[in-house]
Amino acid sequence: MSAVFGALSFILKELVFLVSYVKNNAFPQPLSKSDEKKYLELMAQGDENARNMLIEHNLRLVAHIVKKFENTKEDQEDLISIGTIGLIKAIESYSPDKGTKLATYAARCVENEILMHLRTRKKTQKDVSLHEPIGQDQEGNEISLINVLKSENEDVIDTIQLNLELDKIKRHINILDEREKQVIFGRFGLNLKKEKTQKEIAKELGISRSYVSRIEKRALMKMFHEFYREEKERVKKEKQKNKQKRI
Repeated sequence: MSAVFGALSFILKELVFLVSYVKNNAFPQPLSKSDEKKYLELMAQGDENARNMLIEHNLRLVAHIVKKFENTKEDQEDLISIGTIGLIKAIESYSPDKGTKLATYAARCVENEILMHLRTRKKTQKDVSLHEPIGQDQEGNEISLINVLKSENEDVIDTIQLNLELDKIKRHINILDEREKQVIFGRFGLNLKKEKTQKEIAKELGISRSYVSRIEKRALMKMFHEFYREEKERVKKEKQKNKQKRI
């Protein structure tokens, strides 16, 4: 179970790093056609650095598209985070064989990610919070997701008992599609079974290990965004409540 929090932490660091580019308008120059082709070929061979280069050099797209949604009154930082997730998905799923330019495809993915977020915002908000207890430490003290994600002590994750209230985690998993659920349940043993390797899951689903890896990362990003969104909403409500008390 601790693996899922470790993976979420890794995704968080990567996303924060990329979002900081957009917020500060510190955009690397767009790649030349030859460099773009080179990095796409390297990424197809599993080169992680090539993937990162393609993402970083297309970040200005996110800022450009987010401007289109200024009249939605949505938090711009939220939209930047969401748009960045869309860009990462675009880079990881892009296929040059389809004849569409990478920038065109990425722009569509970024915009779709933001539109999907806006549609979701109109639906009933889930009531799970990062501050709700998910288990107990060895001394019987309640531990919440925010305790785990913010703690500098990595051992705190291992102190959570196996009788975690998995229904709270599973409610976040419901935002995933069926394939993503299969991968996450298998990878992190959320069905109380043994955690599986990417290779084992790939064999079960009849897909490549690298594809399982992409699905896993995409799913974790979606789950992280749900955690992030709920925490932002909680903080906002708390500020409003404190403001009313002072009046």
